[in-house]
Amino acid sequence: MTGNAGRKPARRFVREDIAELRFTRASGPGGQNVNKVSTAVELRYPLPLAGLAEDHLQRLRKLAGDRVTQEDVLILKADRFRSQLMNREDALDRLEEMLAKAAIRPRKRIATKPTWSSQQKRLEGKTKRSSIKAGRGAVRDD
Repeated sequence: MTGNAGRKPARRFVREDIAELRFTRASGPGGQNVNKVSTAVELRYPLPLAGLAEDHLQRLRKLAGDRVTQEDVLILKADRFRSQLMNREDALDRLEEMLAKAAIRPRKRIATKPTWSSQQKRLEGKTKRSSIKAGRGAVRDD
């Protein structure tokens, strides 16, 4: 059997040579395994070294939110699995997904004219609302 059977495709955006991985003990329940083995992964990815275009970086910073530090380092934590190797792959996969999502440029919105019927509906709604509000005034004795 030859080929890439069972292999994941190569990562397009992640430069693994600049990604720093730190292994810590995971939190939460899990018994002796959690207490003894450092399975959780903290991935630190310095954005200036990533070699991404400026617009790509801006979208990534917005997408990552508070996971980007003041030093412009993206930090992802992965502790879903009991295995250090699986948590490492999970962190790298999540980083790849985030970078790929940030690579997509949003389409520019093309302004269009409202249709005649939508304009009529809007004006009818305003007229109806106006009459409701006009009826709320003080009661006059004639």
